[in-house]
Parts: sequence; C-alpha cells; structure tokens
Amino acid sequence: MLAKRIIPCLDIKNGRTVKGVNFVDLRDAGDPVELAEIYSAEGADELVFLDISATEERRKTLVNMVRSVAEKINIPFTVGGGISSVEDVEILLNNGADKVSINSSAVKNPQLINDLAQKFGSQCVVVAIDAKQINGQWIVHLVGGKVPTELNLFDWAVEVAERGAGEILFTSMDNDGTKNGFANETLAKLSELINIPIIASGGAGNIQHFVDSFKIGKADAALAASVFHFKEIEIKTLKEELRSNGVEVRI
Repeated sequence: MLAKRIIPCLDIKNGRTVKGVNFVDLRDAGDPVELAEIYSAEGADELVFLDISATEERRKTLVNMVRSVAEKINIPFTVGGGISSVEDVEILLNNGADKVSINSSAVKNPQLINDLAQKFGSQCVVVAIDAKQINGQWIVHLVGGKVPTELNLFDWAVEVAERGAGEILFTSMDNDGTKNGFANETLAKLSELINIPIIASGGAGNIQHFVDSFKIGKADAALAASVFHFKEIEIKTLKEELRSNGVEVRI
C-alpha cells in the first residue's frame, strides 16, 4: 500500500496566508514562507499554495514567493491560482514549484490539461475541482467557488483523468471550513471512477476525520488548512495516530 500523504494548504491573498469558512470570511494565518518552513520541519509530505485572488499584477509576487519557498524546504509543493497557459506553468516550475494546480482555466479550456501533461508530464499536473451539492447533484464551481457551472463533478473528474492529469484535488465546498469531516462517500465514489490519486479537501476538524478520509473515502492524500495553521492538530501527532489506526504514512 502506498503511504498516504498529509498536505497543509496555504491560501494566499496579497502575499499572506488566509483561511475562511465555505470560501468566505477570510482571516490572516501568517507568512506563507515561514509556515512552509515549519510544516516541512514538522513532517508534512507536501504543501499546496493557492493564490486565491491571482491576477496578472500579482503573478510576480507569486513567483517571488515560490522562489523563496523552494530555497527553504525540501518537500514537494504545488502552486495554483490564475494559471492559464503553458508559459505560466513553465515560469513557476523554473522557479522551484514541483507541481501546478489548475481549476477554472481547465474548465474553460480542457485542452490545457492535455498540453501541460504532454509538455511537463502528468506528475506535474493537479486539477483542482471545487464542487457543492445543488438539488442532490455535485456541481463544479469556478472562481474560488463563486461561479456555478453545468458540469457534474463525477463526469468532469473522469474527463480530467482521461486528459492526462496526474492528481485531482477535490474540495467539497459544503464541508470547507466546517470541521465536520470530509465528504467521504463522494471521495469513495471518485476513487472507484478514476485511477489517479485523489486529494481530499474541505472539512478537517479532528484526527478521526483524517482516518475516515483514508479508510472510508479511499483518498490518497488529505489536505487541510486551519487545523494546521492555528495549531489545532500537530502533524507529528496526526501521523502517529494514523499509523496506530492502520493507515500507512511516512514518519
């Protein structure tokens, strides 16, 4: 069994780490480079940085941050936010990022997934999918969860995998920031449908939630933000508890 991964997520706005509930009510959580260094030392397997308000003007800020993070840590990290071209990805990878995460741009231009996988390899391409339930259907949302599409989560996930993505980062908007646990039934269904790794996101509140995401949700990795940023869960303790519950992790 492949080791399950624990991934702190740093949402970046104006160069700072922020965290909200259901994608709104953001509060400051610290300097992203400092947090990256701490998480790397504490045993995180990977990190994800998402520029949640990315615009062309901020691209240079993000590149500087990527370079700073790459100098300080020795674990893989993914960068996302406002990435819409092969050139954008090239710049981020050249400055030290290991993977990129695309979301809205993948929906608007699905061929981008193919292009990135072909040029950089599937292992570099993470497609983030934000979805919430509307009338019993999981509907994909864009622009930080603000814009609903007509895409069904499961159909889109299958297409994303077929186009060459290396991983899917699935965030349940209904669970995000609530600390009531991950959307495990949905995660399990996704894992049955596709054969690429799935990162669970949205809802982590305690250690049992992580256990459930792996055992019930069949996730390959679990991502969380506030429980790590605000020291509610220590990564070392989490990994020890996961291992004692029969979940294989790197310690």
